[in-house]
Amino acid sequence: MKNYIQTTTLQNIFRILLSVFMIYAGFSHLSFNRVDFQAQVPDWVPMSKDLVVILSGILEMILGLALLFWKNQRVKVGWFLAIFFVLIFPGNIAQYVDGKDAFGVLDSDRARLIRLFFQPVLIAWVLWSTGAWTAWRNSKK
Repeated sequence: MKNYIQTTTLQNIFRILLSVFMIYAGFSHLSFNRVDFQAQVPDWVPMSKDLVVILSGILEMILGLALLFWKNQRVKVGWFLAIFFVLIFPGNIAQYVDGKDAFGVLDSDRARLIRLFFQPVLIAWVLWSTGAWTAWRNSKK
């Protein structure tokens, strides 16, 4: 599978938006939303919730920067970010199941449930905007 696929202007715009979102989210993990992100760490994770939030924030910033600047590895970065989104999904589910409020807007079961449906959208977004889907489909031909 190729590590780089030529993407359209629309894909580039959406990839840049996602990159900025990831860098911002990672920064917020380390600063003003640190406690709110701890609500997403399931109780069964065998690490300090604060450490999980810090490490995931650093990883989000690295992935966001890589998505923005590492052009010749864009497809791989897309797959890594998609896997990251899959790996953090249990935290979103746990937040819904445990009824933990966060961010001032995830304060009801309905809001937490609606949020669960955005994770697949993020996965599709990153795979489409990086050309990872196209690279995977082309490798099957």
